[in-house]
Amino acid sequence: MAVAAVVTFAATFLTLRLSRKHSIMPEIRERDVHTDPTPRIGGLAMLVGFLISLSVAASLGWFRSVFDDPIHILSIAAAATLIAVIGVLDDILDLDWTIKLAGQFMAAGILAWQGVQIVSLPIAGLVIGSYGVSIVVTIFVTVLVMNAVNFIDGLDGLVAGVVLIGTSVFFVYTYLLAQETSPTNYFNLASLISAIVIGVCLGFLPLNWHKAKIFMGDSGAMLLGLLMATSALAVTGQVDPGAVSNAVLAPAFLPLVLPFAILLLPLLDLTLAVLRRLRAGKSPFSADRKHIHHKLQDFGHSHIGSVIVFYLWTAVISFSALALLFIPADLAFLLAAVAGIPVLTYTVWPVIERRRKRAKSL
Repeated sequence: MAVAAVVTFAATFLTLRLSRKHSIMPEIRERDVHTDPTPRIGGLAMLVGFLISLSVAASLGWFRSVFDDPIHILSIAAAATLIAVIGVLDDILDLDWTIKLAGQFMAAGILAWQGVQIVSLPIAGLVIGSYGVSIVVTIFVTVLVMNAVNFIDGLDGLVAGVVLIGTSVFFVYTYLLAQETSPTNYFNLASLISAIVIGVCLGFLPLNWHKAKIFMGDSGAMLLGLLMATSALAVTGQVDPGAVSNAVLAPAFLPLVLPFAILLLPLLDLTLAVLRRLRAGKSPFSADRKHIHHKLQDFGHSHIGSVIVFYLWTAVISFSALALLFIPADLAFLLAAVAGIPVLTYTVWPVIERRRKRAKSL
């Protein structure tokens, strides 16, 4: 995590300098919130942070069990590199959406083909019996997560912060799960990827916070989505469905719930965007300025305020899902409701403030 943070920060700073020196700054689009030309290839720096951190981990004896099967690691590195390169090309050349989608399927296909796929689900010993079904589900989930993360990339620090919060919760879960299922070895692929992703976000966020000096672009957003999906897939592939004790880690279906809970807002934004564009007769991947983070600004939130709304809801939903490990479900939902009240108040505060000012003027 520390290596990923330091390397990513240094690589981001270098990418920023090179982008400015060679004027690699795309023109401002109508839907963009920023007003100054800004480099949009920060995903390359994030890729460097990921690959170098992965290489460092390979040299440490602690992670020997993770690297026993190098094909998995190489496939993850190859898929990450492919999706980052496609993202950079899209950020610079504005690729047709069909080409970008094909690249996403290729990257997801590399993972599934080399065994990073949904093999079993810790739900009463449920196992996916068909190799073909496993491949299809894995590719679909991976592409879905990549696009969900990419769709919310519209404000400074939004994606990096949301992924940082959500992946931190997922890291805690995978670490606890490793303790339960493999008491002699707490290290697994899901924990390793999650730790690196946390470090990458920490290293990138200082230069991406408002006002951002550099954006991660499609390359960074799709890369983070791919790695989040990979860590979730790794859990289903490495956990023996019959080895999970509900008395310690209940409910056992949390590997399914937690990733989707973490990505609830991005998935909601993705769903609304696709329905909105299809209803208008447009491509589901055509760009517009009607995402949730845009609506929050129209609602009256500032740039930073809109980002904080996403942070708060991500934290409430993620930590509430994680609480299912330690307390009964009804109590976890109660705590989520209690924590959600001040967050909801902050979310609708611009409306409350406008009504209060209107009442004073009358």
